[in-house]
Amino acid sequence: MELVFKSVAVACAVGLVILACRLLNWAWLRPRRLEKFLRKQGLKGSSYRLVFGDIKEMVKTIKEAKSKPISLSDDNLPRVVPFVHQSIKNYGKNFFIWTGPRPVVHIMDPDIIREIMTKYLHFQKPRGGNPLTKLLATGLVDYEGDKWTKHRKIINPAFHLEKLKGMLPAFDLSCSEMVEKWEGLVFEKESSELDVWPYLQTLSSDAISRTAFGSSYEEGRRIFELQTEQAELVIQAAQSLYIPGSRFLPTKRNKRMKEISKEVQASIRSIISKRLKSIEAGEGSSDDLLGILMESNLEEIREQGNNSSGMNIMEVIEECKLFYFAGQETTSSLLVWTMVLLSKYPNWQVRAREEVCHVFGNSKPDFDGLNHLKIVNMIFCEVLRLYPPAVALGRTVYEETKVGEMCLPAGVLLSLPIMVLQRDTELWGDDAKEFKPERFSEGISKATKGQVSYFPFGWGPRICIGQNFAMLEAKMALALILQRFSFTLSPSYAHAPHTVITLQPQYGAHLMLQKLSESSAITKTYRG
Repeated sequence: MELVFKSVAVACAVGLVILACRLLNWAWLRPRRLEKFLRKQGLKGSSYRLVFGDIKEMVKTIKEAKSKPISLSDDNLPRVVPFVHQSIKNYGKNFFIWTGPRPVVHIMDPDIIREIMTKYLHFQKPRGGNPLTKLLATGLVDYEGDKWTKHRKIINPAFHLEKLKGMLPAFDLSCSEMVEKWEGLVFEKESSELDVWPYLQTLSSDAISRTAFGSSYEEGRRIFELQTEQAELVIQAAQSLYIPGSRFLPTKRNKRMKEISKEVQASIRSIISKRLKSIEAGEGSSDDLLGILMESNLEEIREQGNNSSGMNIMEVIEECKLFYFAGQETTSSLLVWTMVLLSKYPNWQVRAREEVCHVFGNSKPDFDGLNHLKIVNMIFCEVLRLYPPAVALGRTVYEETKVGEMCLPAGVLLSLPIMVLQRDTELWGDDAKEFKPERFSEGISKATKGQVSYFPFGWGPRICIGQNFAMLEAKMALALILQRFSFTLSPSYAHAPHTVITLQPQYGAHLMLQKLSESSAITKTYRG
């Protein structure tokens, strides 16, 4: 018996020593090796601080930046990405900082970015971190390798141009409902103040409910509300140091995130189950995103002859969560900043309205006409340059890799700072921070001089699959708004862009809306 106790004691002691060595390596030895390696590559950056790295300083600068609004003419970077903005001043454009014990190398060289985005098998999406952040949505955006290829192939048919054309009536219905609400709130021939931000969020969630699930916003509202709450909790989790295993602790945030995930899963599972029963009953699949996805999935299984070649029910649920979240967030962000900037630059608002009225008059916008709105497209491109929905993209180095003149060790995170890059005066000229849609008059390639300096929807093989979906919805919404209203900034508007997954107005978007008579917009267009 004594021998058994001694053996157990020795085993425990050895286990504790191994655990202590791993902890020491994780918290100190490995970060110090990585820092030394990066400095040998000529990179500058902050010195590693035990366990937390720069997290405390990052959170502090973000909190200070968000404490008050700024002027619309001010540089947005110190408010949106304050720590990165200050680090560029301290260390130059290519530098590294620390999220806990992991270094993050920020890359602003378009040639290196091209290489990273092209070699997507070498530079993959970050894994690890706080697993609770995955409760918001995973799906196609997170997958790599064969799994990404399979899901992309199955999902692709849902975003073909002809399928998007069929979704235009759903966009029109959602947008028309919002515009009619505004007409009821705005007195004719008078300017009325309205915070358009919550209405634009409702519009985009309504549109994604109809196009993804064939249901109205009222039926999908609970999913939208839960995903919005989950996004805020994900931001909190991402700004905290994650200690392995802490996701199992029964903290208030952990419990709430898991509750939300279960409720969203249950809601979507119910929708999918009803759809499967309809298909089994021979009723066929609906022509919405979910219906097309399920049909494509079943077709892939039939072609390959085994269930593993398609998606399982949980994978379909995750893709639906991603549809709902990404589809809602991207479009509402694009529309709110478009309305803010067109309020500040009324000459561009007039030009956009003249184009819309020239193409459609007071008639309902159609697919072909929306695709011929050149000025509106230029405006959207410029808004996405200045206010991209995602302010940065992340990648990870999983094995020592040479990129450009640098050799990056395994374990390094990469950040491609979209918003910073798209405002860089060296790449875009001295007017880089100004709103000038004319820079896109000859297309994106001409505006960027062929460089990878503009990628609000990503770039290369992994470019956002829903880009055309978001742009078509945004064009429909803006066309209907311009046909019915003129708008300016309200005196109570407070410019405060900040990130809640996507770039949003912290205090809303208070605008002064004036209703246009049915003929006034056309009359102004053709006057003289």
